[in-house]
Amino acid sequence: MAHTARSSRSPAQATNATAPGLVQGIPWREVARNALASRLLDDIEEATNRDRAKVPKEHVVLYQFSSRGHDVAQTILGSLIDARHDGAGAYYRSRPFLLALGLPLDDALGSPLGRAGGFSDGRDIGVVCNLPNRNGPVVLPMSGDVGSQYTPVAGWAQSVQYYRDTLKEDGWDGSIGVALGGDASVATSGFWAALTMATTLKLPMLFYIEDNNLGISVSGDMQTPGANIARNLASFGNLFVRDGNGSDPHESGTLLKECVAHVRSGAGPALIRLTVPRLSSHSGPDNQKGYRTTEEIAADQARDPLPNLRAYLVPALLSELEWSELEAEVHRDVHVALDAARARAIPDASRIAQYVYADVSEDAAEALGGLSHAERTALGGSDIAAEDGELLRFPEAIRRTLRHELSVNPKVVVFGEDVGKKGGVHLVTEGLQKQFGNARVFDTSLSEEGIVGRASGMAIAGLMPVAEIQFRKYADPATEQLNNTGTMRWRTANRFAAPMVVRMPGGFGKDVGDPWHSLSDEVRFAHAYGWQVVMPSNAADAVGLLRAAMRSPNPTIFFEHRSLLMTGEGSARYPGDDYVLPLGRARVVREGADVTLVSWGAMVHRCREAAEQFGERVELIDLRTIAPWDRDTVLTSVKKTGRCLVVHEDNLTAGFGAEIAATVAQQGFWYLDAPVQRLAPKDIPMPYHEVLLAAVLPGVHDIAAALDELLRV
Repeated sequence: MAHTARSSRSPAQATNATAPGLVQGIPWREVARNALASRLLDDIEEATNRDRAKVPKEHVVLYQFSSRGHDVAQTILGSLIDARHDGAGAYYRSRPFLLALGLPLDDALGSPLGRAGGFSDGRDIGVVCNLPNRNGPVVLPMSGDVGSQYTPVAGWAQSVQYYRDTLKEDGWDGSIGVALGGDASVATSGFWAALTMATTLKLPMLFYIEDNNLGISVSGDMQTPGANIARNLASFGNLFVRDGNGSDPHESGTLLKECVAHVRSGAGPALIRLTVPRLSSHSGPDNQKGYRTTEEIAADQARDPLPNLRAYLVPALLSELEWSELEAEVHRDVHVALDAARARAIPDASRIAQYVYADVSEDAAEALGGLSHAERTALGGSDIAAEDGELLRFPEAIRRTLRHELSVNPKVVVFGEDVGKKGGVHLVTEGLQKQFGNARVFDTSLSEEGIVGRASGMAIAGLMPVAEIQFRKYADPATEQLNNTGTMRWRTANRFAAPMVVRMPGGFGKDVGDPWHSLSDEVRFAHAYGWQVVMPSNAADAVGLLRAAMRSPNPTIFFEHRSLLMTGEGSARYPGDDYVLPLGRARVVREGADVTLVSWGAMVHRCREAAEQFGERVELIDLRTIAPWDRDTVLTSVKKTGRCLVVHEDNLTAGFGAEIAATVAQQGFWYLDAPVQRLAPKDIPMPYHEVLLAAVLPGVHDIAAALDELLRV
């Protein structure tokens, strides 16, 4: 049985009706209980780590981060986050906040030990928490990187607005998003991206900054000028700012209540900075005595908020005896939970590959995030294409698919820089905002971290975000968010998922290239755990694959090739509004007897033109998706032809063609009549001038020459 940090309390205790000197509306006895529990958890873990030579190895927490000094203010904040659709993003020192939201004590102790169950079933470090309440406040999955909690919370807060104002769903009015972070995190791009979103959109979002003036060993004045983010943001538009002492329970309670009420009222975002002491080293392995003076450490100890909380509540709310009884109660519950946590099983290693992607079986448990199985099923779909559809260019096919999905699924939202009024830099979303409104098709600020992080929060909230990154190269600043989204289902053991589509143009353009807009580099996403990677070569496939991605329980990179966006190449008949292609199924473009030619994206068209020079000797396969990729179709073809040439646009070294070649060599070796060959650009960036571009990219002549050479073996 799970042991919760919450305690039963009477209405009088909850509102402090008998203690008029205290801040009203805060359940102070529960705050005290959770603060005491948090401090005791830290005591146990720190003592165990100090004595690791004397205790069983399995009792040691390898990643131990104490919350002492941060605990009282956090539990006050947690007591105020109580609406059904509140969402929070936290970080590694936020366990007291989770205790206040109902985190069971045995999870709080068992997950850091890496035991089965809990936050991640032993897959992630124990301080990276989550809480998937379906009928109460949700704590979004934390990440191991600093500052990445902010933009998903902004996405959650925007989802609150969307459910409330656009979908008109009950229960969302007054809900908020709250992001917790330390003072060092205010230097990150995630913080500033979220701040821009929250203030420009007047989102119901609270930034809670607990300032201990240390980022491990770096002082606060190196994180923000003057070491006070609240003072620096005092004139920021649409931002309610408060600054106070987190060691003072009364001041903390007053300011936190004020900020939460402001955000819940719909008046816009708020930021509160509370100064707190760090009453420990940064983490278990860290020794703060190497970079802090004895006087500095002692000054922090003198600011310990827990004695201040005791003095605040005794005797105003509790007698000396009642406080002692509460301490004893917490001590009993924590040690019962400790025994239960240590008795938990070691995670089952045979299940470690589960949840990289969703389990789509009928009886599989659903993670929190994305469309439900019932919603996806209700949307239907067929892989049979209509034969009399209108002939469409590649961008028109994508636009038409987006338009249809927006019309049949109210949870679809489309956004990115310039996708609204302008209709995208390639005009793919042209006219969609006018038809569906700026709540569903909207522009964003210039921050890829913000675009993808926002999409993550929206997806967890149950929406289907379709985010556009203008060009493949521009996705690099969003690397952390892309990684965190892709690994979310696996690292939370199916508690959370963030299905989304990230549309990403890239590759060479019509007679033009350059290192910034013409990058392909799709293999990087083939390495990205949990992502599906789609690279259609024609309009019909783009329709079926995009629709499949928008109805998938997994996140998808949808690669739109620039050459196909800029030319009529890839035009095809519209296959219908119900057309859905299974991801991971290749297309045999043309059958042949003597060599298998494998490609994807715009290179398919060059390969087809080259293959036609050899009659029926070349079998051309368009992979369509590279994660997952269709090994069976490729191997079946190679077994028939005995030869294989892989052509792609990404660099030769470690390009995705290497994976295909290795698979064919390993699993089809006895069927080969010649070594597997690859044809790809030299390992240099894409050049600008068309003559230089032609010298780098495989052309029709190059592909034909490679086929001819292979067929002569």
